[in-house]
Amino acid sequence: MGDSVYGPSNPWRPFCCERCRQIDLGAWASESFRVEATPPSDPDEQAPLN
Repeated sequence: MGDSVYGPSNPWRPFCCERCRQIDLGAWASESFRVEATPPSDPDEQAPLN
């Protein structure tokens, strides 16, 4: 991995290169990046989305 320059000179920002961007996209698509959570026991307990 290389240094990541966050600026107009880096077309892959915030990644260092296209390869790192694709690896990250693949991890999101395969749901490797997720937050563990316990679903509510009663669907009526969920907060409204508005």
